[in-house]
Amino acid sequence: MGFVRTKDLVGRLNMNLLAGEKGLDRKITTSEISRPGIEMTGYFAYYASERLQLIGRKEMSYFLELDHETRQDRLKRMFTDETPAVIIARGMEVPEEFIEAGNKYDMPIFHSPLKTTRVIGRLTNHLEAKFAPFTAVHGVLLDIYGVGVLITGKSGIGKSETALELVKRGHRLVADDSVEIRQEDYENLIGTAPNLIEHLLEIRGLGIINVMTLFGAGSVRRFKKINMIIDLEEWVENKQYNRLGLEDETAQIMDVTLPKATVPIRPGRNLAVIIEVAAMNFRVKLFGLNPAEEFSDRLTSMIEQGKHDLE
Repeated sequence: MGFVRTKDLVGRLNMNLLAGEKGLDRKITTSEISRPGIEMTGYFAYYASERLQLIGRKEMSYFLELDHETRQDRLKRMFTDETPAVIIARGMEVPEEFIEAGNKYDMPIFHSPLKTTRVIGRLTNHLEAKFAPFTAVHGVLLDIYGVGVLITGKSGIGKSETALELVKRGHRLVADDSVEIRQEDYENLIGTAPNLIEHLLEIRGLGIINVMTLFGAGSVRRFKKINMIIDLEEWVENKQYNRLGLEDETAQIMDVTLPKATVPIRPGRNLAVIIEVAAMNFRVKLFGLNPAEEFSDRLTSMIEQGKHDLE
């Protein structure tokens, strides 16, 4: 199981550290957030100690009604060795007991001016992105008319050269050669470039070029949801390629199935234009329109009409 360190939250999400600096190496192993309201009453039978503990207005109001000894008891039982951190929301004043207990038990205490629900949302999104399943594939990822297109194929087949032509035509590069992919929300794949090669394209014969430097900031993106895959392959003379588009080809990356199109390469084919049209056709299908099915319906109608005329 993956994890992040509590120290990764310092300075992020509009939170400041108030106490427990020695505990910043604690592990966060889940994106779930706990609000320890019932624990404030003394019931710890099902205390989710492995989660971040978020103190909102209700929890704090109840805590302030307790006497000094009871407050110390609640904090001692809450601040376990496996609890990553405690976050106090809404910019509320932090009681001295929290500061003292945080430093005593090396429990990081964070303070946020945001509303409790806003803190939960931001923390959950941040941690889910950190814990998302991850892989890397060899290919090129571009944003073409708002569609995330992952171009794959054997090394040297022309993926980067095709990407360069697409960038010249106004589309945006996300990653070349290696695309890092994380799975979010069970069905979304988000692609990014490794830091080492961000904004770079390798063109055989020219070497490495910086796309943002040559074409401007509008020619690149840091990340993009992957919507479809275009697989480039050398033309095989006797192979039957999809000519009508009635058969939907798919490919799977981690747990997500994506539409895929195999494009054969041979002299005279403009790959940039073909990939542009594939992206536009994908958008058209999102609106419920399918040119291949429309053609098939027309053909069937003509055949039926021909049979009727013969009768």
